[in-house]
Amino acid sequence: MMLHRRRDSARSGPAPDPKGDADAVLYYGPGPIADLGPECPLVTRGLDGLRMGLVLAGVGFATLIGIPAQWVSLKLGLSSRRHIPRLYHRILLWALGVRVTVRGAPDPHRPLLILANHVSWLDIPVIGSLTPLFFVAKSEVSGWPLIGLLAKFQRTVFVDRQRRHATGEVNREIAERLVDGDPVVLFPEGTSGDGNRVLPFRTALVGAVRDVFVTHDAVVVQPLIIAYTRLQGLPMGRGHRHLAAWYGDMELADHLFSVLRQGAIDVEVTYAPPLRLDASHDRKSVTRAAEEAVRHHLARSLAGRSEEVG
Repeated sequence: MMLHRRRDSARSGPAPDPKGDADAVLYYGPGPIADLGPECPLVTRGLDGLRMGLVLAGVGFATLIGIPAQWVSLKLGLSSRRHIPRLYHRILLWALGVRVTVRGAPDPHRPLLILANHVSWLDIPVIGSLTPLFFVAKSEVSGWPLIGLLAKFQRTVFVDRQRRHATGEVNREIAERLVDGDPVVLFPEGTSGDGNRVLPFRTALVGAVRDVFVTHDAVVVQPLIIAYTRLQGLPMGRGHRHLAAWYGDMELADHLFSVLRQGAIDVEVTYAPPLRLDASHDRKSVTRAAEEAVRHHLARSLAGRSEEVG
């Protein structure tokens, strides 16, 4: 294959001298290529609209089937209540064009508490697509469009931050889920970040594990790292991470439709080696160790130097 250059206008003949052709553009091909002309905004908007329409139609169809199926499963206590959300999240990611690469695996021992960094509303379907589990989220999430639906679909435990006295009740609910054998996911940063760094981990909800020690000697705490690494197959880079990250004062609807238009997002999920938390361990020290593990693996994933975890 030959290396050629072209100007904005079509031409034939040998490629010009690179040193004397400042306006030339490198391309690879068997010979000179025709000028495709300027991009047509109307066509671009039309294709964006078509893609968004197809995605929304696919998600809507899956939702119309999934919600009744999950409702029946919950009412009858069927094992499918754990697997329907995972299938739904996988369909959603496929429709959005989000590809997930997983390193490591969830620890097989129970009870299992997962501490993950938080980047975007996309974290919910990304993590939810991996294995049956529960999330813990702030109560406001239950009223958010799409995200609130996904959260309820996943049987999320909601925390009302305005009701400090309700912490004990929430902790008991989290402990019950852990004792039942379902992994529980916490976002200990308390909010979503820009995807380039990790905010300090809070330890309050990790205290829920104390109620587990009544029936179990220890709880497995496993750090989980979410790294959005590529867009349209190219490295995303710090400056483009906001296309996947949702944080600060970003409008949810605007960000959601931006993801619908863009698609083709690659995310890397890493299960770090698990930690042990029992009555003799300080939950703060275990939380700090999990935070350090998340920082370490996130930095390596974003730099393209991911480590094999086993």
